[in-house]
Amino acid sequence: MDRVDLGEVMLSEEVTPRVARWPVKSPVLVTLLFALLALIGCAGGERGEQAAQPPCDLALTRATVVRVIDGDTAVLRLDSGTVEKTRFIGIDTPESTNRIEPYGDQAAAYTAQTLRQGRVVYLERDVETRDRYGRMLAYVWLEPPADTGLSEVRTKMLNARLAAEGYAQQLTVPPNVKYERHFRELVARARSSRLGLWGESERDSAP
Repeated sequence: MDRVDLGEVMLSEEVTPRVARWPVKSPVLVTLLFALLALIGCAGGERGEQAAQPPCDLALTRATVVRVIDGDTAVLRLDSGTVEKTRFIGIDTPESTNRIEPYGDQAAAYTAQTLRQGRVVYLERDVETRDRYGRMLAYVWLEPPADTGLSEVRTKMLNARLAAEGYAQQLTVPPNVKYERHFRELVARARSSRLGLWGESERDSAP
Protein backbone atom coordinates (compact mmCIF):
# COMPACT_ATOMS: atom_id res chain seq x y z
CA MET A 1 0.00 0.00 0.00
CA ASP A 2 1.19 3.50 -0.75
CA ARG A 3 1.46 6.08 2.07
CA VAL A 4 -0.01 9.46 1.34
CA ASP A 5 0.69 12.84 2.88
CA LEU A 6 -1.25 14.58 5.72
CA GLY A 7 -4.78 15.15 4.54
CA GLU A 8 -4.80 11.86 2.69
CA VAL A 9 -5.82 8.34 3.64
CA MET A 10 -4.08 5.03 2.99
CA LEU A 11 -5.77 3.19 0.15
CA SER A 12 -4.83 0.33 -2.11
CA GLU A 13 -3.18 0.97 -5.46
CA GLU A 14 -6.35 -0.16 -7.26
CA VAL A 15 -8.15 3.04 -6.23
CA THR A 16 -7.54 5.91 -8.62
CA PRO A 17 -5.41 8.80 -7.31
CA ARG A 18 -8.33 11.21 -7.67
CA VAL A 19 -10.41 9.13 -5.28
CA ALA A 20 -7.52 8.30 -2.97
CA ARG A 21 -6.56 11.94 -2.27
CA TRP A 22 -8.69 14.01 0.16
CA PRO A 23 -7.85 17.70 0.25
CA VAL A 24 -6.96 19.13 3.65
CA LYS A 25 -9.61 21.78 3.10
CA SER A 26 -12.32 19.08 3.12
CA PRO A 27 -14.89 20.16 5.77
CA VAL A 28 -15.21 16.62 7.06
CA LEU A 29 -11.46 16.14 7.44
CA VAL A 30 -10.96 19.54 9.07
CA THR A 31 -13.72 18.77 11.55
CA LEU A 32 -12.12 15.42 12.38
CA LEU A 33 -8.70 17.01 12.84
CA PHE A 34 -10.01 19.67 15.22
CA ALA A 35 -11.91 17.05 17.19
CA LEU A 36 -8.76 14.94 17.50
CA LEU A 37 -6.69 17.93 18.68
CA ALA A 38 -9.35 18.85 21.22
CA LEU A 39 -9.34 15.32 22.62
CA ILE A 40 -5.56 15.34 22.92
CA GLY A 41 -5.64 18.71 24.67
CA CYS A 42 -8.27 17.59 27.15
CA ALA A 43 -6.40 14.40 27.93
CA GLY A 44 -3.22 16.35 28.57
CA GLY A 45 -5.06 18.80 30.81
CA GLU A 46 -6.56 15.99 32.83
CA ARG A 47 -3.18 14.39 33.29
CA GLY A 48 -1.75 17.69 34.49
CA GLU A 49 -4.57 18.20 36.97
CA GLN A 50 -4.26 14.69 38.31
CA ALA A 51 -0.52 15.10 38.81
CA ALA A 52 -1.15 18.05 41.14
CA GLN A 53 -3.54 16.07 43.34
CA PRO A 54 -2.74 13.62 46.16
CA PRO A 55 -2.37 9.98 45.07
CA CYS A 56 -5.75 8.40 44.43
CA ASP A 57 -5.20 5.83 47.21
CA LEU A 58 -4.26 8.44 49.85
CA ALA A 59 -7.27 8.99 52.11
CA LEU A 60 -6.91 12.17 54.16
CA THR A 61 -9.16 13.40 56.96
CA ARG A 62 -9.30 17.13 57.71
CA ALA A 63 -8.82 18.16 61.32
CA THR A 64 -8.29 21.34 63.32
CA VAL A 65 -5.71 21.72 66.07
CA VAL A 66 -7.18 22.13 69.56
CA ARG A 67 -3.96 21.94 71.57
CA VAL A 68 -0.55 20.26 71.67
CA ILE A 69 0.27 17.86 74.51
CA ASP A 70 3.92 17.13 73.77
CA GLY A 71 6.26 16.60 70.85
CA ASP A 72 4.40 13.63 69.33
CA THR A 73 0.84 14.01 70.64
CA ALA A 74 -1.89 16.59 70.03
CA VAL A 75 -5.62 17.03 70.48
CA LEU A 76 -7.38 17.48 67.15
CA ARG A 77 -10.98 18.11 66.15
CA LEU A 78 -12.14 16.21 63.08
CA ASP A 79 -14.53 17.82 60.62
CA SER A 80 -17.18 15.46 61.98
CA GLY A 81 -16.90 17.29 65.32
CA THR A 82 -15.17 14.43 67.15
CA VAL A 83 -12.22 15.50 69.31
CA GLU A 84 -9.34 13.01 69.31
CA LYS A 85 -6.10 12.76 71.25
CA THR A 86 -3.78 11.88 68.39
CA ARG A 87 -0.41 10.09 68.57
CA PHE A 88 1.91 10.64 65.60
CA ILE A 89 2.87 7.35 63.91
CA GLY A 90 6.45 6.22 63.35
CA ILE A 91 8.35 8.57 65.67
CA ASP A 92 8.99 9.15 69.35
CA THR A 93 9.99 12.47 70.88
CA PRO A 94 11.55 12.80 74.36
CA GLU A 95 9.10 13.13 77.25
CA SER A 96 8.09 16.59 78.41
CA THR A 97 4.97 16.04 80.55
CA ASN A 98 5.11 13.58 83.47
CA ARG A 99 8.89 13.62 83.36
CA ILE A 100 11.36 15.73 81.45
CA GLU A 101 13.87 14.02 79.17
CA PRO A 102 16.73 15.75 77.37
CA TYR A 103 15.40 17.75 74.43
CA GLY A 104 11.79 17.01 75.40
CA ASP A 105 10.89 20.66 75.94
CA GLN A 106 12.43 21.65 72.61
CA ALA A 107 10.50 18.95 70.75
CA ALA A 108 7.24 19.98 72.41
CA ALA A 109 7.92 23.63 71.57
CA TYR A 110 8.58 22.77 67.92
CA THR A 111 5.31 20.89 67.63
CA ALA A 112 3.40 23.64 69.43
CA GLN A 113 4.86 26.25 67.11
CA THR A 114 3.96 24.19 64.05
CA LEU A 115 0.48 23.15 65.23
CA ARG A 116 -0.92 26.44 66.40
CA GLN A 117 -4.48 26.36 67.72
CA GLY A 118 -6.97 26.50 64.87
CA ARG A 119 -4.59 25.28 62.17
CA VAL A 120 -6.06 22.83 59.68
CA VAL A 121 -4.13 19.59 59.13
CA TYR A 122 -4.76 16.42 57.16
CA LEU A 123 -4.62 13.02 58.83
CA GLU A 124 -3.60 9.77 57.18
CA ARG A 125 -4.24 6.50 58.97
CA ASP A 126 -2.35 3.21 58.73
CA VAL A 127 -3.41 -0.38 59.42
CA GLU A 128 -4.14 0.12 63.12
CA THR A 129 -6.26 3.15 63.95
CA ARG A 130 -5.59 3.33 67.72
CA ASP A 131 -2.85 2.46 70.18
CA ARG A 132 -3.25 0.52 73.42
CA TYR A 133 -4.12 3.74 75.26
CA GLY A 134 -7.03 4.47 72.94
CA ARG A 135 -5.31 7.37 71.17
CA MET A 136 -5.95 7.83 67.48
CA LEU A 137 -2.87 7.04 65.38
CA ALA A 138 -2.09 9.23 62.39
CA TYR A 139 0.43 10.71 60.02
CA VAL A 140 -0.11 14.47 60.26
CA TRP A 141 0.15 16.23 56.91
CA LEU A 142 0.46 20.01 57.12
CA GLU A 143 -0.88 20.22 53.58
CA PRO A 144 -2.00 17.60 51.07
CA PRO A 145 1.02 16.07 49.29
CA ALA A 146 1.49 15.71 45.55
CA ASP A 147 2.94 12.24 46.13
CA THR A 148 4.38 10.13 48.93
CA GLY A 149 8.04 10.35 47.93
CA LEU A 150 10.72 11.30 50.45
CA SER A 151 10.84 14.96 49.43
CA GLU A 152 7.10 15.52 49.87
CA VAL A 153 7.05 13.56 53.13
CA ARG A 154 10.03 15.51 54.50
CA THR A 155 8.49 18.84 53.59
CA LYS A 156 4.80 18.40 54.36
CA MET A 157 4.40 15.72 57.06
CA LEU A 158 4.95 16.77 60.69
CA ASN A 159 6.02 13.27 61.76
CA ALA A 160 8.82 13.40 59.19
CA ARG A 161 9.82 16.95 60.03
CA LEU A 162 10.30 16.01 63.67
CA ALA A 163 12.56 13.14 62.60
CA ALA A 164 14.47 15.22 60.05
CA GLU A 165 15.14 18.12 62.42
CA GLY A 166 16.41 15.89 65.23
CA TYR A 167 13.41 16.22 67.52
CA ALA A 168 12.44 12.54 67.36
CA GLN A 169 13.76 9.03 67.14
CA GLN A 170 12.17 6.43 64.92
CA LEU A 171 9.56 4.22 66.58
CA THR A 172 8.24 1.46 64.34
CA VAL A 173 5.26 -0.51 65.62
CA PRO A 174 4.05 -3.04 63.04
CA PRO A 175 1.75 -3.19 61.17
CA ASN A 176 1.89 0.62 60.92
CA VAL A 177 4.96 0.76 58.70
CA LYS A 178 3.94 2.68 55.56
CA TYR A 179 6.62 5.37 55.91
CA GLU A 180 9.16 3.35 57.92
CA ARG A 181 11.85 3.62 55.25
CA HIS A 182 11.45 7.39 54.96
CA PHE A 183 11.64 7.86 58.72
CA ARG A 184 14.73 5.65 58.93
CA GLU A 185 16.46 7.72 56.26
CA LEU A 186 15.55 11.05 57.87
CA VAL A 187 16.63 9.96 61.36
CA ALA A 188 19.92 8.66 59.98
CA ARG A 189 20.61 12.01 58.32
CA ALA A 190 19.75 13.95 61.47
CA ARG A 191 21.93 11.71 63.59
CA SER A 192 24.83 11.97 61.16
CA SER A 193 24.52 15.76 61.28
CA ARG A 194 24.11 15.72 65.09
CA LEU A 195 20.91 17.69 64.89
CA GLY A 196 18.70 18.28 67.89
CA LEU A 197 18.61 15.46 70.41
CA TRP A 198 21.46 13.72 68.60
CA GLY A 199 23.71 16.65 69.43
CA GLU A 200 22.54 16.42 73.02
CA SER A 201 23.38 12.70 73.05
CA GLU A 202 26.86 13.40 71.75
CA ARG A 203 27.45 16.03 74.44
CA ASP A 204 26.10 13.74 77.18
CA SER A 205 28.41 10.93 76.12
CA ALA A 206 31.50 13.12 75.85
CA PRO A 207 34.17 12.42 78.53
